[in-house]
Amino acid sequence: MRTHRAATVLTVVAFLFAGCTSQAEAPDAPVNGPATSSAPSETPVDPATPLGWGPTVGELDEARALVADMSSEQLAGQVIVGRYLGTDPAEVATMLREHHLAGISITNGNIVDEAQVREMTAALTQASLDDGRDYPPVLGVDQEGGYVSHLRGIATEFPAFDAAGEAIEADGPSGREVVRRAAYATGLELRDLGFTWVFAPVADVTIGAADPTIGTRSASEDPAIAAKATAAAVRGFDASGVVSTVKHFPGHGAATSDSHDTLPVLESSLAEIEAHDLPPFEAAIDTHAPAVMLSHLDLTAIAPGVPASLAPEVYRMLREDLGFEGVAITDSLGMGAVASSFKPAVAALNAGADLLLMPVDTVETHRVVTKALEAGEISRERIEEAAARVVAVQLWQQRAAAQEPVPADVSTLTQDAAAALSAAAY
Repeated sequence: MRTHRAATVLTVVAFLFAGCTSQAEAPDAPVNGPATSSAPSETPVDPATPLGWGPTVGELDEARALVADMSSEQLAGQVIVGRYLGTDPAEVATMLREHHLAGISITNGNIVDEAQVREMTAALTQASLDDGRDYPPVLGVDQEGGYVSHLRGIATEFPAFDAAGEAIEADGPSGREVVRRAAYATGLELRDLGFTWVFAPVADVTIGAADPTIGTRSASEDPAIAAKATAAAVRGFDASGVVSTVKHFPGHGAATSDSHDTLPVLESSLAEIEAHDLPPFEAAIDTHAPAVMLSHLDLTAIAPGVPASLAPEVYRMLREDLGFEGVAITDSLGMGAVASSFKPAVAALNAGADLLLMPVDTVETHRVVTKALEAGEISRERIEEAAARVVAVQLWQQRAAAQEPVPADVSTLTQDAAAALSAAAY
C-alpha cells in the first residue's frame, strides 16, 4: 500500500501544530564551546496556501478558531448531517437551527416540486445564518445520475455513472473531458437549486452481476477506468463550487449483499482490496477530493466483524496510507448494516469520522453525541478536529461558489452535458 506524501501539507502541519521556536526557547550554548545563535524560526505559512482537499491554510485556521468557541451542543450539531421525514421547509429549518446541525441530506421523500426544493434549501440556509454561522450549511443530495437521482423530474437527468467509464474507454482524453463537464454542469445545477454538496461520484469498482448494490452506479469493472472517471468527476465538481463526496471507501463494488439491509462481509485480501478497490480513491485524493464517504462493510482482512464506518483501522488506511486529510463522512447511519449497532454515532466519531450522515433519529443522535462529549466518551479534541474540517470545507465551498457564478442558461448547459455524455458512452 502506497504512502501519500505532499511536501506542502507536511510543512503546514508542522507549522500549525509545532509552532515557531523563539530565541528564548533555544538551548543554552555549550559551557566549553563557542556561543551559538538560536536556530532560525520556521517561515510562516502563507494563509492563502491551498491544502490538498480544497480549503486554504487560513480557512482551516479560521475554522479551528470558530469551533474552539462552540458549546458542546453546537459541536455535536456540527458533526451531524440530519435526516428529515417530511416536506415542510419551516419544520426542517427549525430542526437545523435548534440543534445546530451541520446540515441536512435531502432525499426524494422530502421533495414535492422545484419551487418547494428552492424554498427548503433557502429556509435551511437562513436557519444556519440565524444560528450565528456566516458559512453555508451542508445541503446534500444523492444525484449520481441513473436511478440514484433524488431530484428526478426537477434536475436534469444524466445517465448512470457507468456511462462515464464507457466514454473514457471509447475515447480516453476526450471521454475524461466529457465526464468532467457532466460533473461540472451537475454541480452548477445543484447550486442553482440551493445545494452545497453532492453525494457523488461513486468510486466503487463493480464485479458485475454478482454485485447487487452498485452495478451501473460504478464507472467500470476495470479499476484503471474507474479511477480515471472518478478523478474527472471530482475535477468537474470542484470547478463548479459544490462539495463532492467520493464513495464508498474502501470500495463496495465487490460486496455481494446490500448494506442498506444487512452488514455485507467482504472476504477480499488486503492485496485484493489494494489492487481492485483502492485505485479510484487514490486518484480522487490526488485530484483534491474534499470528502470521502465510508462504507458499511465487514472487511475481514482489515477489521473483521466491525462495519468499516465504525472501524479505526479503516480510517487509518484512508488517512495514513492514502494521505487523505479532508472530511470523512459515514454512509447513512440509518442503514441496516449499522442501525442496530451500539451508539453508532459515538463509535464512528471515535473511529475517525468527521460527519455523521442521516442517523435514524437526528434529534436523539444530537442528544447522545452531546452527552458523550460532556461525559468524556468522545474527547473535545477529537470532535473539534472533526468539526473544524467540516467548517473549513464549507468556507471553501462558499469561496469557490462566489468565484464561479451559476450561469443564466444552466439548464441548457446541463442538458447539453447529459446529451454529450450519453453520446460519448453509447
